[in-house]
Amino acid sequence: MTSDAAEGPATKGGRSRRNFAGARPVMADVAQLAGVSKQTVSRVLNDHPAVRPDTREAVLAAMRTLGYRPSRSARSLASGRTRMLGVISFDAARYGPASTLTAINTAAQGAGYLVSSIALDTADRDTVVRAADRLSAEGADGVIAIAPQLRVAKALAEARLDTPLVVLDNDLGDGTPVVTSDARTGARKATEHLLSLGHATVWHVAGPRGWASADRRTESWRSTLETSGAPVPAPLLGDWSADSGYDLGRELARDPEITAVFVSNDQMALGVLRALHEAGRRVPDDVSVVGYDDIPESAHFLPPLTTVRTDFTDIGTRALHVLLDRIDAPATAPPPLTVVPVHLRIRDSTSPPARQHRSRTGLT
Repeated sequence: MTSDAAEGPATKGGRSRRNFAGARPVMADVAQLAGVSKQTVSRVLNDHPAVRPDTREAVLAAMRTLGYRPSRSARSLASGRTRMLGVISFDAARYGPASTLTAINTAAQGAGYLVSSIALDTADRDTVVRAADRLSAEGADGVIAIAPQLRVAKALAEARLDTPLVVLDNDLGDGTPVVTSDARTGARKATEHLLSLGHATVWHVAGPRGWASADRRTESWRSTLETSGAPVPAPLLGDWSADSGYDLGRELARDPEITAVFVSNDQMALGVLRALHEAGRRVPDDVSVVGYDDIPESAHFLPPLTTVRTDFTDIGTRALHVLLDRIDAPATAPPPLTVVPVHLRIRDSTSPPARQHRSRTGLT
């Protein structure tokens, strides 16, 4: 009896020391050290709600002591899940998609999931379908698609994924949940801000056609001008890059009647600012400029850029939670649309038109 009693703790300690010495601990080791059954350990690993908090902590403490790392395949067999999520992204080097992807990874890690990401260089149907097929073959419990282009959304709809899906920006038209920023409100606020300063109208450097966010911003800019009774100039189409903003900014700088410009992203706005500076058009005295996104560098442009802030971290986090809700409760209909609000950040790149400014300061 005494021998058995003495052997119990020694066996546990000995098992722990042997595991740290090289033998990989298994679920039975954790169960023995925590004083519970293997079934209880399995429930803790799969976050079962029926486990008491003190029992859960005892199991987790035993796992830490032993250095136990559960087998992903074993957990998959036990729960029917791989605890892996897929992300399909396009143009992932740009600030918005990159920031959104970082937020998804962070939120997924906090929820106990790994993320397998596929960054697409092209948005053709076959490439999108192959990416979706690969994630399905890997056993992804769900997929988030960062789909800024309309043709990407169309390809996703045709791919017919057999796993829960959440799409950013685009509506597939089949009830798939969508998470997006409020681009229409953002463009309206930017345009109204410039009109409220006294500018007769607002020119627009737009993103490329076929991008959902660019199209919404252009539509909202146009409707805001129409509602205000202001002239509606033809939008100038860029490609999101500072280079395209610079080229279009040179065109804008040649027209002395242009006093206000709304640019569809901050990178293009940077190019516009340089072009105006080189042409001798002062910002904001001669031309006011508003950007979009509020990238970290925008506050350090010369002058600091008035811009519409998009919270990409919030977008990625919300998308992850919508997807997990679909996975955990497939019979419950998720919200078809989640809209993340935007905010206008007013800095030094906007002011009343020069003639109004001269009048206010007594200059002629």
